[in-house]
Amino acid sequence: MTVSASSAKVLSRSANPANVSQVELRRGGRALAGSYLYEGDRLVTGWHSHDLHQIQYAIGGVVEVETAAAHYLLPPQQAAWMPVGLEHQATMTPDVRSVAVMFDPALLPEVDSRARILAVSPLIRQMMIYALRWPIGRAESDPVSDGFFQTLGHLVFEALDHEAPLSLPTSTNPIVAAAMAYTKANLATATAADVSRAVAVSERTLRRQFDEAIGMSWRTYLLHARMLRAMALLAAPGQAVHQAATAVGFDSLSAFTRAFTQFCGETPSAYRKRLPGVDDVLGGF
Repeated sequence: MTVSASSAKVLSRSANPANVSQVELRRGGRALAGSYLYEGDRLVTGWHSHDLHQIQYAIGGVVEVETAAAHYLLPPQQAAWMPVGLEHQATMTPDVRSVAVMFDPALLPEVDSRARILAVSPLIRQMMIYALRWPIGRAESDPVSDGFFQTLGHLVFEALDHEAPLSLPTSTNPIVAAAMAYTKANLATATAADVSRAVAVSERTLRRQFDEAIGMSWRTYLLHARMLRAMALLAAPGQAVHQAATAVGFDSLSAFTRAFTQFCGETPSAYRKRLPGVDDVLGGF
């Protein structure tokens, strides 16, 4: 979660990147770093930026983050890095629980302005949970919390070199953007012919436009979108592997397993078993 629920509801009135607001996460406080736990209903924040660096960890449910450059998926055990000033919007699924940790730029080495998705190590995960002791809106910092957050920040900074490929490209090309939107809305059934009709171009033009705009074929985009959606579905409690396969357009469970394993490096069943329960992660919080 990048802003509070109340702030996000105001921001969501405009999803136009031309009307981006900067959110003051400290709310008048002077802490150099702090945390925020989001638990709530489905939420779309709207386009905004922060005055702090942020790393957001999905405990349960799935968070989606969109920037001008890409559309990122944040399933459990992954974290999204959002540098200071980056314009973005986040979408929370109804069952999401997420911990965000924010850092004043003074605490970290200089970083580039790109969002990234990271596989969270057990150490970083436990430190992010521990960070809930220090809310971002508190009045002042103290030496103990500053030292803790600076250590966590440097661990995160080192992890930025090992980002996870959990994103889809975006495009300002109106044909490609419309084709992407139609594809994501119809993952189970979309074909090149369907998409071409929906955006009023030939299949040949569709293929050429995708290659020119994002350096990726439409079929590759479809496969990646299906795999990312499958990861989100498999993170939900009670979701069977065969149900996720069907939901993203695979009639054959074996074909889905092959595609998922090639994309994620592990089988769907192994991925599901690796995800921790929300209560296991939060402990006493």
